[in-house]
Amino acid sequence: MLGATRAESKVPNPYIANMPRVSRSGLEPEKLGDFTTTWRVIPISFLAIGIGILSAFVALALLRLIGIFTNLFFYQRWSSNLSSPAGNHLGPLVILVPVVGALIIGLMARYGSERIRGHGIPEAIEAILMSGSRVEPRVAFLKPLSSAISIGSGGPFGAEGPIIMTGGAFGSMVAQFMHLTSAERKTLLVAGAAGGMSATFASPMAAALLAVELLLFEWKPRSVIPVVLASATAAVVRRYIIGLGPLFPVPAHPVFIGPDGLLGCVLIGLLVGALSALLTVSVYAAEDFFGKLPIHWMWWPAIGGLVVGIGGWVFPHALGVGYDSIGLLLKGDTPVRMMLGLLFVKWVIWSVSLGSGTSGGVLAPLLTMGGALGGLMAIVLPNEGAGFWPLVSMGAILGGTMRSPFTGVIFAVELTHDVTVLLPLLVATIIAHAFTVLTLRRSILTEKISRRGYHLSREYAIDPLEILFVREVMRTDILTLPQDVRSTELAEVLAKPPRRSQRLYPVIDTQGHVTGVVTRSDIRRYVQEHPLGDKEHRNGGDDHGLRALVKPNPATVFPDEPLRVAVYRMAETGITRLVVVERSNPHKLVGIVSLRDLLKARVRNLAEERDRERVLTVPHMLGLGSWRQ
Repeated sequence: MLGATRAESKVPNPYIANMPRVSRSGLEPEKLGDFTTTWRVIPISFLAIGIGILSAFVALALLRLIGIFTNLFFYQRWSSNLSSPAGNHLGPLVILVPVVGALIIGLMARYGSERIRGHGIPEAIEAILMSGSRVEPRVAFLKPLSSAISIGSGGPFGAEGPIIMTGGAFGSMVAQFMHLTSAERKTLLVAGAAGGMSATFASPMAAALLAVELLLFEWKPRSVIPVVLASATAAVVRRYIIGLGPLFPVPAHPVFIGPDGLLGCVLIGLLVGALSALLTVSVYAAEDFFGKLPIHWMWWPAIGGLVVGIGGWVFPHALGVGYDSIGLLLKGDTPVRMMLGLLFVKWVIWSVSLGSGTSGGVLAPLLTMGGALGGLMAIVLPNEGAGFWPLVSMGAILGGTMRSPFTGVIFAVELTHDVTVLLPLLVATIIAHAFTVLTLRRSILTEKISRRGYHLSREYAIDPLEILFVREVMRTDILTLPQDVRSTELAEVLAKPPRRSQRLYPVIDTQGHVTGVVTRSDIRRYVQEHPLGDKEHRNGGDDHGLRALVKPNPATVFPDEPLRVAVYRMAETGITRLVVVERSNPHKLVGIVSLRDLLKARVRNLAEERDRERVLTVPHMLGLGSWRQ
């Protein structure tokens, strides 16, 4: 049975463990609907609302911690207000500040939890897919602390990755205290992650979209409803503890930019797509470099911190979160020298530091570098208003680098409250997304998952097993065996197998009711152990041993059930061949469905993907022909 297998396995299988149990009665046709959500979503939603409130305070705590460490490291004062490291007066000593911070993080990762390394989102994905949405409690406390030290000591990172991981960790902790399924724990983990991002950036819609595009791996009301409620709740709480948005107000932009402006958006999309690909490659090239060093990984962040320190000495504005730099870029009056520094110096120190395994997020640095590229392109592109091209580039770089185009569009709008740029953002973002999809196999987030030995597909589509029924693939031309069958007849069954290699034989009584099943391998074994010439057969034995082969109460399925139900029942029972019976008379045989038959749905799906045909022809359009068959 599946339960015994799961208990004995040391490595959990998330795809089997998360399968819903399907009752023997199945899903009746009148109960089939667009969604499978039950009333269970209501208590989960209330839990998610509570987690949204908690996530808002976690976000506030992280922002305060970043402010405290920034002021301590660069200004030697106690204050929780966010400050830019660019105004420090340390001179060449600034090189040592990121090194000290990185050394602390290395020690925390070595002796605390290695899960604090990285930018947060891949770790959240791994917890969802590979760990049953279980996050260690200490990660909930060490991750924000390590990220605050990293960013506060000049690390060129954002707070969104750490807050996603931290909020998710608190959501997972709450879920682990309760009697919940793995799917419900996943929902609450993602609710915490979305709530944290929503409170940090005043972006409830973008946080919910990011959760769907990058963390939930499904579009089901059972998970979307609680996650959206958590995100909205965190945004409301933010109003009272942090303040309202937008984070980056911008001047008014034209409602319509014209064909030349849209062509500029296409160009921005292509350039930002290329930048996104180069950023991804550079981060993992740095990670490969550190992996070849003959020293323990605990010391890698310190080496990355040295590069950050040198870059910060050369160009101080590259240090820290960079919210002030993003604001300047969106105002449209940033000097060219500063934009070049924000693009190239930030690029180098960010990729090297992130590749070293320190703690920090990727979203704010991407916005900074994308905005800098847009600001440089504004010199040659049509003038559409101050900060227009940096804003379009910021949305595009999220679509290209994180492979989340709709999140990129909505996030840019929520950060600025400028809805007039929706169309330009959509064009540039989807072009950047297309560029990286065609040139890179993985995004900057999923590549790390792949390097840990896992595969993640982010293509969401309707499973053909959901929309096809058992009756469409079952076999009806099957051989049945009567209860009083004798060995001589069994030998004939083996000698003349029925069409399509039938391996399961229903056993029926005189009224045609199914009383059990017997497998072909059991029949072969019985015939071999009881040759036709032995004493029992010569004396006309009654084959008592044969009756022992019959397995009563076979696993059944109804012809009007979706193939998904049949697959789940096979997974639960460990049986790959099911007897199909009538719903009105569960003992009346209709046919057999096997795992091989279920593959028909996949074959049909492959045919739709690969087979090309011309449906319309010119003569048919003119009324002179007929439809192509």
